[in-house]
Amino acid sequence: MKKIAALFLCILTCGCITYHSPNRNTWGTYLRGASFDAMTETSRIAKRPVLLGAGGKTIGQIEHPRATEYGDKTTNDTAFAMAYMAEMEYALYDALRKPGISVQRAGTDVVIILVRDAIMELNAPDISRDGADTLKTISKILNKYDATFIEIAGYTDATRDTHAAMALSGDMASRTAVFFAQHNIIPQRMFIIGRGAARPIAAQDDIGRLTNRRVEIRITPAR
Repeated sequence: MKKIAALFLCILTCGCITYHSPNRNTWGTYLRGASFDAMTETSRIAKRPVLLGAGGKTIGQIEHPRATEYGDKTTNDTAFAMAYMAEMEYALYDALRKPGISVQRAGTDVVIILVRDAIMELNAPDISRDGADTLKTISKILNKYDATFIEIAGYTDATRDTHAAMALSGDMASRTAVFFAQHNIIPQRMFIIGRGAARPIAAQDDIGRLTNRRVEIRITPAR
């Protein structure tokens, strides 16, 4: 009985543990192999051998028999990539029905928008307990659909000076990337960037600023 009680207590305790980002001095270890710039077509092409060298894979390495039975291989591979990304989009959409979170399609890419207050502590630069649950859910799906590159971009509102905004947005992006690395997403898939107050998606009023403080995760097929 004592062993059962101890196990039950352990389960309860573990369920209540609040996530904390590791010491900033260790982030480089977690993110070794990640790129700290924007994800462009050119940068993805350059990163492909790095991804493969780290044990990652591309869309072309996934078996899809019907794609090779009929028609042009390039056309079929593109059709398969579209279906692969659509399947991932639906999985994310079903799993992330929470305030402050949206899943959108942009061509072949899928974009997750995470308002800062939905994943971070209100008064501290760290991931909240609810945020950790959300990022854990995203991690599981990204690990399932792993023939992809991921851009993790942080954004702020326009109330800070340029240097502070870039530092804060970079911090949000890096914390999110470290969490993913801790949950088995290889950093060779990642592009990490802080964009400061660039690309606002809402007005710069009191409510809009809350929306503009965000992390965007853009997922694209690795070819």
